[in-house]
Amino acid sequence: MSDENKIPYKIYLNENEMPKAWYNLRADMKNKPAPLLNPGTGKPLTAEELSPIFCEELVQQELDDTTPYIDIPDEIREFYKMYRPSPLVRAYCLEKKLDTPAKIYYKFEGNNTSGSHKLNSAIAQAYYAKKQGLKGVTTETGAGQWGTALSMACSYFDLDCKVYMVKVSYEQKPFRREVMRTYGASVTPSPSETTEVGKKILAEHPGTTGSLGCAISEAVEVATKNPGYRYVLGSVLNQVLLHQSVIGLETKAALDKYGIKPDVIIGCAGGGSNLGGLIAPFMGEKLRGEADYRIIAVEPASCPSFTRGTYAYDFCDTGMICPLAKMYTLGSSFIPSANHAGGLRFHGMSSTLSQLYHDGYMEATSVEQTSVFEAAEQFARVEGILPAPESSHAIRVAIDEALKCKETGEEKTIVFGLTGTGYFDMVAYEKYNNGEMGDYIPTDEEIAASIAKLPKVEG
Repeated sequence: MSDENKIPYKIYLNENEMPKAWYNLRADMKNKPAPLLNPGTGKPLTAEELSPIFCEELVQQELDDTTPYIDIPDEIREFYKMYRPSPLVRAYCLEKKLDTPAKIYYKFEGNNTSGSHKLNSAIAQAYYAKKQGLKGVTTETGAGQWGTALSMACSYFDLDCKVYMVKVSYEQKPFRREVMRTYGASVTPSPSETTEVGKKILAEHPGTTGSLGCAISEAVEVATKNPGYRYVLGSVLNQVLLHQSVIGLETKAALDKYGIKPDVIIGCAGGGSNLGGLIAPFMGEKLRGEADYRIIAVEPASCPSFTRGTYAYDFCDTGMICPLAKMYTLGSSFIPSANHAGGLRFHGMSSTLSQLYHDGYMEATSVEQTSVFEAAEQFARVEGILPAPESSHAIRVAIDEALKCKETGEEKTIVFGLTGTGYFDMVAYEKYNNGEMGDYIPTDEEIAASIAKLPKVEG
């Protein structure tokens, strides 16, 4: 038997090999991500200013850019054990189908009821809210994975959970909505008439299908107006990337078991939670000069923050009530087309990932929707998992990279993140199979009009 055949289809870690601490990538960054700014004063936000919005412990994690490892509380690790460690899968069948010399691996995060990686941070944020003695939390959700995960986490800790779901996803994914309600969450399509900011957005954009930026505005308003509540976010923030580092830490540990060093690491990118979590330990090695990897962020052509956005301070929400973050952005007023990758419909990108991209440590590419679903079906037919539309962006580029290896004869090792399953995305698959799916790409004029409204901030 060759060494090749000794690598199993699925590489599992045992419970004792599961990370005991999250890795804080910012600690190894020479150029730290720019601080969040108070939109009123233009000065960096303090812990005291953030505490009415976020839980106290999460505020400390958000601002900490020097501590490399932060211990995972025992209660969170015990919850993780219900579905972690997650498998690292060798895509032998896909390799054979593509007839490529490339070796393809994917980290599968869909092996829990929420169907995605989002539970890794949801349980952490719910734990800190409960520890602080809060009554509940509010949040936004795009495709519904984050809302589902948070509703599960809040149910576990007996917390109230109020979810504002992007209207187009609320309508496209009714069963995802019902899973949230099953776990006790209230779910409101956003923008709505239930908040002042929602009413304002609807007045300015009648009939809008919504965006993550809209839903964030509503969730923050409700959190700040209701005593005993705090707002929690499923992506973008430093604290979320920190919690998601369990993905990359497990991936690296599994690869190290067999002496495997990846050449290319690929993740879909919307706000940055999955991508930041997957690449964290590998990027850390790159920053420290210990190893080198090609890291690719993949975003939808309909919402191309990295590839067509501007690196500047901007509001994280459409209602312009949240702090300002320096990031690659299309402008907080940009509302993307109603594509089926709801989790990637955010106008900006994580400040941490934006800084790394700006400094040249990673690259980005955008792909069109129909091409993404073509790759999703190709993957599903040979690997046996129906992937989420978000994850399928990474699949598209992983396949493209593997086909390049076929042309050149290079035996590169490719790792990508399979962030979740697509079983609640059947409307999208139906549209694709019926030939009714289109590819909307915003014009330069549309993006420029939104960028022109960026707040005037130095730095």
